[in-house]
Amino acid sequence: MRTRVLAAAAVLAVAFAPPAHAGSRLHITAGGTPDHPRVYSGGGRSVPGIDIDADWVVVDGFTLERPSAPGVEIRGNHVTLKNTRITAPQGGDGDGIRFFGDYIAIEHNTISQTSNRDGAHADCMQTFSSDSPPSNHVRIEGNRCEKIDNMCLMAEGPNDGEGDGKGHTTDFLVKDNFCETLVASQTLMFEDVQQAAITGNTFAAGPDHAIGLAIRSTGARVEGNRVDPSIPCEVGIDDSSREGYSGPEPACAP
Repeated sequence: MRTRVLAAAAVLAVAFAPPAHAGSRLHITAGGTPDHPRVYSGGGRSVPGIDIDADWVVVDGFTLERPSAPGVEIRGNHVTLKNTRITAPQGGDGDGIRFFGDYIAIEHNTISQTSNRDGAHADCMQTFSSDSPPSNHVRIEGNRCEKIDNMCLMAEGPNDGEGDGKGHTTDFLVKDNFCETLVASQTLMFEDVQQAAITGNTFAAGPDHAIGLAIRSTGARVEGNRVDPSIPCEVGIDDSSREGYSGPEPACAP
């Protein structure tokens, strides 16, 4: 698959992405600065996928219909993805968004129709630390994960037993999202992720429990979430994750 590289002129603060040719993903490589982040504005334009390999970037307002999975992949620091619609990612593990880096914001996006067919584990969003750096200071706010076969968020740190053991994954804010899980046992799963705040989310019908905290996912704060009555347990936790926990009494395993 060909890749189209977007590198706007340095004098521009806003880069309006041209339409991608058939079969090509947008590959964003030109970042900005702390004072002037580079903004890539889609204006609702359709693209077959987005790869972000840059720092200090805002990606705003794209439409991805049946993109190759993951629909959007972020590798960078100080990256914001917002107002983007991702529908029915195809192939791979079927994920809507994968992200790797620090100070990442994922806000006001709609991701829908991820499918576990052919053995996939199709999450709305996922991060891990096996062949990539851990993610820290992450904000996931105001998104809609609709008709998601697997989890709305799967977050794995570097010391979960499958990671590379380098560094830590910490400080996640998961706030005011709509999460609809159809097949997986939980909607949000944290393994070796410290200091996660989970607040104001709506967990729709489907899973056995809404939140899983495992493998030293300590310091979690859970409050103010709306849990569908069909979900019997809001928080599942293991013994290694209980230190610093604040929220509803855990009622099940993660």
